[in-house]
Amino acid sequence: MAEAKVYNKEGKEVSTLQLADELFGQKPNRVVLHQAVVTFLANQRQGTASVKSRAEMSGGGAKPWKQKGTGRARAGSNTSPVWVGGGRAFGPDPKDWRMRLPKKMKRLALKSALSLKAGEGRLHLLEDFDLEAPKTKTIAKLFGKIGVGGEKVLFLWEGKNNLDKSSRNLRNVVSCRAVLVNPYELLWADSVVVTQSGYKAIAETFV
Repeated sequence: MAEAKVYNKEGKEVSTLQLADELFGQKPNRVVLHQAVVTFLANQRQGTASVKSRAEMSGGGAKPWKQKGTGRARAGSNTSPVWVGGGRAFGPDPKDWRMRLPKKMKRLALKSALSLKAGEGRLHLLEDFDLEAPKTKTIAKLFGKIGVGGEKVLFLWEGKNNLDKSSRNLRNVVSCRAVLVNPYELLWADSVVVTQSGYKAIAETFV
């Protein structure tokens, strides 16, 4: 059974929590994890590269000059791709790069990523607390005391508080609601820090 250390807002270890085996004690499925990462990255692509074809260019209504007798090459439209300022032949069009995973594969990938972090001892829990006002320096010091300062950290939280605003400006820290966690960000992070309410939300949502 996987365990995680629980820290208070001063960064001191206060207890150890037995993690739910259904989420944090599974054998990681690396094939599904790979597919989840590929899908996530593909879905970030905007696919907005686009150029105009000769049909989309303005102009082209009249023949530039008569067919014969000028000594110049034949021309039927000033939107031809061979003309400077003409349309583009076989250019890129907006493309939808989105991919999708079946729900069971998504859930398996998430459980695999969570189990991987828990098995490596890279999952840390924080007792629930709030700040009177957003204070980046406070969270930075807290992460340093926990032992994740200078690492790539995924910070997961739930509820209305100032923790998100206090952590979002830290370098190499990704802050998001616990129920929105995804396998890519879990694999990206060196360490994962979760509030107790965030852990409870993950357990209730994904078990």
